Order: sequence, then C-alpha cells, then structure tokens
Amino acid sequence: MAISRKLVKPLSLLLLYMVLLEAAAPRAEAAITCSTVVNGLIPCLSYVVNGGKVPPTCCKGIKSLYGAVKTTADRRSVCSCLKTATSSVSGINFKNAAALPGKCGVKNIPFKISPKADCSKVK
Repeated sequence: MAISRKLVKPLSLLLLYMVLLEAAAPRAEAAITCSTVVNGLIPCLSYVVNGGKVPPTCCKGIKSLYGAVKTTADRRSVCSCLKTATSSVSGINFKNAAALPGKCGVKNIPFKISPKADCSKVK
C-alpha cells in the first residue's frame, strides 16, 4: 500500500503524538488506550483528509473500536484521544470525520468527532 506524499506529514505527526501521549498518559480505569484508538483509525486518515471511498480497513477499525468500548471511562478516553489527535493533525475535513461512523454502519456514538468536543460530558 503506497502512502501519498500529502499524508506522510499528518501520519507522522499522528504516530509521534500517539507515542508521546501513551508515554505521558495517566493510567485511569479506561481499558481503551490512545494507541489502540489511533492504531485502529490510521486506515481512516486518507478518507478524513481527502474524502472519496472509505477504506474497508477503516470500517473494520471503527467497528472493532466501537465493540471494545464498554464503559463511560472508555468512551471518554476515546473522545479525548480523538479530540487531541484531530487537533494535532492538519488537513482533517471534519465533515468527513463526522460521517465515518455512519458510513461504516456504526450508529449512536456519544460524542462529536471534533477538536471542540467536551469529553467530560460523554456518558
């Protein structure tokens, strides 16, 4: 799989962010880590930046992540990871990001995929 030059910098920043966040993150009761979130959603990066067809591996990651989230702490953890990741990666089209769960058949995620999401209100 070839990665377009347009995605190299955002992908590199996202991976660096993931490593730094995982190393610095306090261990809470959430079972979902930021590295789990980012690893599951890396295949979605091309879609959220460029649009087009959603890769099947992206939907697989979204469904897997959605299935693994069991508690409020998990949901808040995923929300916080996505909020920080979307703030640190340039070129994200938030309309594309918000459409991803529905395009992959996942309904009722309890937060908006946005750098402005209030994760403390996620139930």
